[in-house]
Order: sequence, then structure tokens, then C-alpha cells
Amino acid sequence: MTAASPSAYFRGVTPLRWTFLADLGIVALLTAAMVLECLISDKPQSDVTPATLTVMVLTSMPVVFRRTHPTIAVFAAMGALFAAFPVLHIYQTLPFPTMVAGYSLALHAGRRRVIHVGIALVPFVLLAIAIFSPHGLIDFETPKNLALVGLPLLLGVAIKDRRAYLATLVDRAETAERTREEETLRRVSEERLRIARDVHDVVAHAMVAINVQAGVGAHLIDQDHDRARETLLDIKRVSGEALTDLRSTLGILRTTADDIAPVSPTDGIDDLEELGTTLRAAGISVELDIDPAIATLPASIGATGYRIVQEALTNVLRHAGSSHAVVSVRRLDGDIVIDVLDDGPGVTTSSTGSGNGVRGMRERALALGGTLEAGPGSDGGWRVHAQIPIAVKT
Repeated sequence: MTAASPSAYFRGVTPLRWTFLADLGIVALLTAAMVLECLISDKPQSDVTPATLTVMVLTSMPVVFRRTHPTIAVFAAMGALFAAFPVLHIYQTLPFPTMVAGYSLALHAGRRRVIHVGIALVPFVLLAIAIFSPHGLIDFETPKNLALVGLPLLLGVAIKDRRAYLATLVDRAETAERTREEETLRRVSEERLRIARDVHDVVAHAMVAINVQAGVGAHLIDQDHDRARETLLDIKRVSGEALTDLRSTLGILRTTADDIAPVSPTDGIDDLEELGTTLRAAGISVELDIDPAIATLPASIGATGYRIVQEALTNVLRHAGSSHAVVSVRRLDGDIVIDVLDDGPGVTTSSTGSGNGVRGMRERALALGGTLEAGPGSDGGWRVHAQIPIAVKT
């Protein structure tokens, strides 16, 4: 059997045993201080003998339970003085165990108990001076000995308060850092969601329009060359606009803190006519009914309204199987009300209204405190209805 290494032994020592060993070390230091005073003292009664050494150790032993029972340790150390003074005749180091126990009491106990213990120790100090001091109570030794009892208590209270203050600062700093991280993650999540919606809206609308127009062009290529050519030009225009929007979005993603992000005009309600032209080129008759009262809108509301109409018309191309769509945008009691209705069968591949497109539209409306509903219209077809409050009065 091989002997365990010293490091392995110390790793197995529990925290409680460590504190006990540390307190025994303090007892040894206090005893050594008393022995040193005896050695340098010129009093004949202060010789170091086995008996006096035993008294020194016993006088210091209350320090061992200063952590678990600090009040008892203080009074036990004070009581040991009355037994030690007649035997040892040393007066400078004997109060040290009481001072150490008092300091520990102030660190672990409440302030009220510390005050009560400090007041209760005063009669013991005065009694010890009256019995063992050759000068009596009216002497410089009286305030000095009272200070030896009071200063450790005050020091312990001050250190305890400082530790509590530092712990509060650390807790506040950790809370602030945690809040900052959560806020950063929230903003990153919101930005990712916004970019995902923008990319979806741009790509989905462009790809659906290109797909429909390509089918129309393929059908007309042998019958009507002029219309086929117009269809191809529309495909070129729509794809170019989609590429421009994608480059703008990707440019924002690549922008660093030292760069200036490229700024391009945001699509708004005024751009719906151009959007309708794209749908008409794809074979869908689009009727726009724009209320003149919303000529001026906050940019965020205008952009959200445009994206909702764009996605709704994209769904008309993709799913509805309709040939006619009506877009109505009007102002009603401080809200912008958007309705997109087609004349299809009223059933789509995402008829539950839970597809990515509908979810994106609903998220855009909710982001501005609005609502969005999508489902079959009362008179047939498919209807998208959104109501967004105008946060900034126009």
C-alpha cells in the first residue's frame, strides 16, 4: 500500500476541519505571545513553567469556538482572565483572546447584540482593573483597557459593513451586466427577426412574380412576341429590384460600428401603385383604394403597411388562384386599416393563416401595437385585415 501524498491529504480536508485547524493555529499564536511577554518581563512571578503554559493555553482556548458561539467565546475569554491574572502576572497579552473573540462576534452577530455585549463587558473590565491593577480605577490604564475591549468590536462592525457594501456593489454590477446581456440578446433577436421578415418579403414577392411572369412569357413566346418581350423586361426589373433590396440588407449585416450604413428610401404607402403594376404584369388585376387622408404617415407605419400589402398580394399570386384583388388603405379613428381581398376560392395552402407569410405580417402589425387577421372573406375569396394605430399624429 502506498502512502497518500500531502496534496491528496489536504484535498480531503473539509472546510469545517480547515477552520478548526486555523483556530488552533490562532491559539498557538496567542500562547506564544504570552510566553514572549513572560520571557521579556522582569517580574519574578512570570517564569514559564508547565503550569503557567497550561494556563496560557486554557486562556486562549475560547477562540476555538468563536465562529460557532461567538458570544459565549467572548465571556469565556473574559472569565478566563480572572483565573489567569493571579497565576501569570502579565497584563499586555492576556486580553488578546478576548479581543479576538470580540472581533469575531462583531463579524458574525447583529449590531444590536454587539452593542449589548460591549456594554455587558464594561463591568468585567472595571472589576478586573479594581482587583489586579496596583493603580486602581483612577488611572490611564482604565480607558486603555476599555478601548482594548471596544476597538475590536468597532473594527469587526466596520469590516462587516464594508463586506456587505462590497457585496452589494458586486451584486449590482452582476445584475447590470446580466440586464445588459439580456437587452443585447433581445435586440439581436428582434433585429434577426426583422431582417428575416424583410428578406422573406423581398425574395418571396420577387420569386413569385418572376415565376408567374416566366410562365406567361413561355406561353406567349410563340404567339405574341411583343408581350413576351414585355414580360421578360418585367422579370428583369423585378429581379433587379429584389437584388437591390437584398444588397441593402446584406450591407447592413456587414456594417461595422465604424462604418456608415447605406441608407436607401424606405418603401411606403406611396409605393403601392408600383407594387400593383408588378402584379398586373403577372396577370392579376389589382384595384387600389388609398385614402388621401394618409398621405403623410410615420416612416415605420408606412413601411409596415407596404410590407403587409406586398405579402398579401404575394400570397394572392402564390396560393389564391384568383384574377382580381382589391387593396384598401384608409384612416379610421386614429388607426390605419388595411384590407386585401381577392376573388379566389377562399382556401389557400396555408388556410389556417399560420404560414410564414401570414406570421410575418402579424408580427409586423403586433410590433406597432396593431392586429392582423387572415382568412376567408364573408363574400368569398381570401381576406387580410390589419389595423395599426398611428403612434405619431399626422
